[in-house]
Amino acid sequence: MPDDLLSPDEINALLSGGGGDLGDVEELSSENTEQLAKVADVFANSENSVINMLAGKNVTTNVGKAEVLTQIDFAKKFSEIPFLFSNTFGGFDDKPLALVVDQKGALTLADLMMGGNGSQLPDPSDLYWNAAQEGLSQVVGSAFTSLSGLLGGRRLMPENTSSALGEAEWRAFSLEPAEAKIWASPVNVVIDGLTPFNIWTCLPLDTALDIAETMSGKKSPEPQAAANNPMGGGGAMGGRQNAGPAVDVRPAAFQPLGGGGGGGTPSPIDLIADIPVRVTVELGKARKSVSEILALTAGAVVELDKMAGEPVDILVNGKLIAHGEVVVIDENFGVRITDIIPGGASRAAS
Repeated sequence: MPDDLLSPDEINALLSGGGGDLGDVEELSSENTEQLAKVADVFANSENSVINMLAGKNVTTNVGKAEVLTQIDFAKKFSEIPFLFSNTFGGFDDKPLALVVDQKGALTLADLMMGGNGSQLPDPSDLYWNAAQEGLSQVVGSAFTSLSGLLGGRRLMPENTSSALGEAEWRAFSLEPAEAKIWASPVNVVIDGLTPFNIWTCLPLDTALDIAETMSGKKSPEPQAAANNPMGGGGAMGGRQNAGPAVDVRPAAFQPLGGGGGGGTPSPIDLIADIPVRVTVELGKARKSVSEILALTAGAVVELDKMAGEPVDILVNGKLIAHGEVVVIDENFGVRITDIIPGGASRAAS
C-alpha cells in the first residue's frame, strides 16, 4: 500500500541514525560514550577514596548507566529537592560541572565531615550544607587530578565553587535553559551500616562532547602540548594518539601548588580545618527513674558517677578525645587538658 511506504525524507532520517525528527537528535557516539565512561569511573574512584577516608569504613561505589536527557527530565528523577554542588573547570575554558546529591546523602557526607559516623543524620542547616560542600569539593579536587591526564595534561583547578539546596523548578545548571540537554552519570555510594545514596555527575552535553573529543585526541589539548616528545605516551592515565606528548606538561613543577610533596594531596586535616565542631565537657552522668526525676525540686542534689577530683571527659561531636580538669578563668569555667585519647573513642548516649 502507498500509505505504508516510507518517504525519502524518512528513509534518510533512518539511515542517518535518527528516528523521525532529526531536529532533536543529539546523541553521543560509541567512542564518546566510551570516553565519558572513563570520566564516570574517575569520579566514582574519587568519591570512594574521599568517603572511605572520612567514614573509616568499607565503602563501595557502583557506577550506574549514564544518560543524555533534558534538565527537566533529570529533575523528575528526584522525589525531593536535592543538594546541588557546582563549579567550573579552571584550565579547561571554565566549562561547568555539577554534582547532585539527595538530601539524605548530602547530610550523611556532612555528618562524616563533622566527625560523626553517619548513623544519626542531623537536621538540615547552613552549617551542615557547608560541610557537605567541603566534602564534595574534596571529591572534585581529587577527580580533577586524575582528569588532568585524560585531558592531555591540562592543569585543572576547581573554580567558581558554590552549593545550595535546590529550589522549586530547580535545574542542575541554572544558567542553562530547562530544555537544555545534559550528560548525567549516577554513582551509588554504599557505606557499611548506612543507607546508600547516589551522587550524580552532570555536564552540559556540549561540555561532555568537548571532554570526550579531547580525551580521544580529536581536539588539540593545549597549544604548548603540540611539540614532539620522544617520551610521549607516558602518564598513569595518558590519552591516546595526540594526547601522549601532552604528558610533558605534567611535571612535578605543578605539585607545590597543592601544598605538599609527592602526590600533591592535601592532608585530611587541611581539607576540613575550617569546619566548626561541637566541644562538650562532661562532668559526670547519673541514671534515674522517671519517678525520681519527677521528685526533683530546687535544691535537690543529683549524685554523679565520678569521684571528686576525677578528670572530666572532653568530647568533640560526641567522640571522647581527651581528659581534663576544671579550672576557673576570671569568672568563667574552663578545662585544662591532662590526657589525650589516641584516636578518640565514640561515646554512646546513656
